[in-house]
Amino acid sequence: MSNWIQGCTGIDRSLRMRWRTASLAAGWPFPSDWGVRAVDVVCRAVANEADLAEPLGRLGAARAEAGVGLAEALLDVAALHAAHTGTGDGLVSPDQDSVPAWMLRPLVLGWAEVQAEYAVGREVQDPLTGLTTASYLRTRLHEVYRGALAAGRTADEDHALITVSLDIPPDTGGYPMMMAMVLAADVLREVFDAGETVSLLRPDTAAVLATRRSCLEERCERVRAQVRSSIAGDPALRPVGPVRIRQEPLPGDPAAACAMLGALD
Repeated sequence: MSNWIQGCTGIDRSLRMRWRTASLAAGWPFPSDWGVRAVDVVCRAVANEADLAEPLGRLGAARAEAGVGLAEALLDVAALHAAHTGTGDGLVSPDQDSVPAWMLRPLVLGWAEVQAEYAVGREVQDPLTGLTTASYLRTRLHEVYRGALAAGRTADEDHALITVSLDIPPDTGGYPMMMAMVLAADVLREVFDAGETVSLLRPDTAAVLATRRSCLEERCERVRAQVRSSIAGDPALRPVGPVRIRQEPLPGDPAAACAMLGALD
């Protein structure tokens, strides 16, 4: 690494300019988003002959947070390598095969760490409605069943599974279904706000895993009325039919409960 970084003091801004030029010329697709703070951190580290592992890791993370793919991020670090090792002030061409592994490794790890966090978030939460996914609901069901077994009770004694379905004609297009479920999700989060699990089973069906409280029926009716009112307020959602809310009995074991989720209307 020390052989590559030499005579760098004072060329922070010059390197930055050459790096950006080389990256754009090589096909960088996000010109306005190139100059993140991590770029300056890398240039400063080069100028100070500092270790580049952490700065390049930050650069990889910043690229991932901005939605930059790994191929583009690797092209960008190749442009950095070409800008620094190239001679003269002319345009340099990045050669990805010539980039040393010690530069690639921290960049890739930083990028992958952010992507892994995003992947976990996407697995747990539906991006459109903000409700948790069916996969997360299955995890919660297993937890509830384990808790019931430890207490010497059945899961159905203390918990109820409530489904909320919207009747949407299949020939109306995707907008009514998406927007109706977004509105329904807002209502569900408002009404079931005491730690219940509210999940999206299918594009037209949500489910709530709730404790059996005396006001459960009242809360279900609040959901029905508020969802119906929200949908009625949008003329584009007129094709959406009635709001169907049902309490589903929880079977004796968690495997059967999870299998039941796929069969619910």
